Amino acid sequence: MEEDRYKNKYRTTPFRKPNWDYGSHGLYFITICTHERIHYFGEIVESGEEETQNIVSLRETHIAEVAYQNWLDIPKHFPFIELDEFVIMPNHIHGILFINRPDKMDWDINKFGPQSQNLASVIRGYKVSVKKHATMNDIEFKWQSKYHDRVIRDEKEYQNIKHYIADNLNRWQSDPDNIFIP
Repeated sequence: MEEDRYKNKYRTTPFRKPNWDYGSHGLYFITICTHERIHYFGEIVESGEEETQNIVSLRETHIAEVAYQNWLDIPKHFPFIELDEFVIMPNHIHGILFINRPDKMDWDINKFGPQSQNLASVIRGYKVSVKKHATMNDIEFKWQSKYHDRVIRDEKEYQNIKHYIADNLNRWQSDPDNIFIP
């Protein structure tokens, strides 16, 4: 990650794809982490119900249930969004969002400042809705200030990411995000 100066202060260079319109038609892979990777969403548990393998799942906290429901509600607030693969992990979420705007003609490149009707506004709305519920219900919870996104460029990449998300719970024991900070 490069650093540059703005108003004579160092700041990190944005992770966004340069010259890309984040309100344009396409698939986006999203990762949103909790503050300091704290396990606000629960813990991964194994059950030996299958004869050949253990089944892993997330033992969800209340805030994880809220995060899950609010994810499902995104299209109610942003009708141009379609949901795809999604998983909640103890300290982060992964999801694929489809911005369904095949008729969008104008190209508004990613820029600093207020965002509307694009990926940044969708993620901001989602994060605010979960945090607001936590605050109103006196639940300790914080998001990391930013999020990671990747524009999915082709079918092969889409299938790889979809598989990665679907298998994320099974890889938790070796995941670098599997850290616990009390």
